[in-house]
Amino acid sequence: MEVVNLPKQPCAIVSYLRVGRLLYYSLFLFILESWVYWKFLKASFQKDNLWIQGFWIWCFLFSFVHIFLVLMDGWSRYQNYKRAKDQFFEYGFRKRIAANYMISKCQREAALVAASELGIEHKVNNYYKQHGVKWFHYVPYFMVKDPLFLFRKAFWSRTFLERSYTPKFNFKDIQPKLTS
Repeated sequence: MEVVNLPKQPCAIVSYLRVGRLLYYSLFLFILESWVYWKFLKASFQKDNLWIQGFWIWCFLFSFVHIFLVLMDGWSRYQNYKRAKDQFFEYGFRKRIAANYMISKCQREAALVAASELGIEHKVNNYYKQHGVKWFHYVPYFMVKDPLFLFRKAFWSRTFLERSYTPKFNFKDIQPKLTS
């Protein structure tokens, strides 16, 4: 791809936080929720009602496990971001590339952050709008189409266990060469 004006490239941690911005907001809420449930759980042990104890154990475990799921999802979305950035840089905007990341809000966010760092965010955003993607589409499309998604290997591997991706390009090195 012939890139004439590559925008200033942020450091990796800034990109990581931008990609998982929504996830890290929910991470904070799950940590807070776990702390609250832990307090209720400790208080329930003062009583002999096993139903109440069981309820608070279930609530605490639900929110506590989500802390790790959110962290794994954030890491997976960062892998999507690195791959999308390489693909957009190498081939330019391609509908096929953008379509690969349309499946969920988090994956779209990864593609949009990658595209914004290459100066083509408007093209990717327009593509998603043309395909009926709205800002409030938070629930991944596959969850609506397949209610048994939790039992699919593809869900677990694409959501939480995305393989590590090593970028092909060092954009910090490329940027000075393109501007000079």
